[in-house]
Amino acid sequence: MRRIPEHVTANARALRNNATGAERTLWQHLGPLRPRFTRQLPIGPYIADFACRAAKLVVELDGRSHDLTGEADTRRDAFLRRAGWTVIRIPNADVANWPEGVARGLHLRTIEILEARQKGRNPPPPLPEEGGEK
Repeated sequence: MRRIPEHVTANARALRNNATGAERTLWQHLGPLRPRFTRQLPIGPYIADFACRAAKLVVELDGRSHDLTGEADTRRDAFLRRAGWTVIRIPNADVANWPEGVARGLHLRTIEILEARQKGRNPPPPLPEEGGEK
């Protein structure tokens, strides 16, 4: 039996093959970093834009469509948090205007989460601009 339904895997593959400009730009900067990030990772019924499995960190890039689907994003984020993931949402414009800075910030956040877990502490909660409570 498959862990992930085949249709979810197919959707993730299609999303990787048809990445948005912001996703391609961010991937150029995240791809070489360690700990490793992956693109279009299925998590339950959802597919994360980017994720670091080691840190259980999900990165979602938000374009114009997310302005229209706030309720769906809220449900999705709640599911991911219940599953133990930290969710960070980043506007596409931030990636377009400052890709190196966005990638560096994500890398630092990933290291911060991993260090907290190594010390037996829960990672610090995300800041509001990282997908925390508004």
